[in-house]
Amino acid sequence: MTTYEYIEEIELMVKKKDGRLERFNLDKIITGLQKASEKRPITLEQIKNIAEKVRQDIIAEGKDEVSSKEIGDKIIVYLRELDYVAYIRFASVYRDFKEPSDFQRLVNEDR
Repeated sequence: MTTYEYIEEIELMVKKKDGRLERFNLDKIITGLQKASEKRPITLEQIKNIAEKVRQDIIAEGKDEVSSKEIGDKIIVYLRELDYVAYIRFASVYRDFKEPSDFQRLVNEDR
């Protein structure tokens, strides 16, 4: 068995905000990125690359459980580098923005 094969056998679990555990699902990351990237110059390959980088980052940390917040934080870092508008969109959903001032606060954080 190679190291890669061993890593693939590890069952990575995600702890949701409400405390539930569910299996890590790369497709959920891809779907969220596709929504944030709608009508932006971002390819499906770029989206899949971000999702895979997030998965690899988590595996490299040696964890078998990760919070949904940690996943979102990792996605935001990669998405911000790729496309600022998609980053703002993703952050607005991920951080549950309620008011226009929430957007302004995020933009100010980036300065």
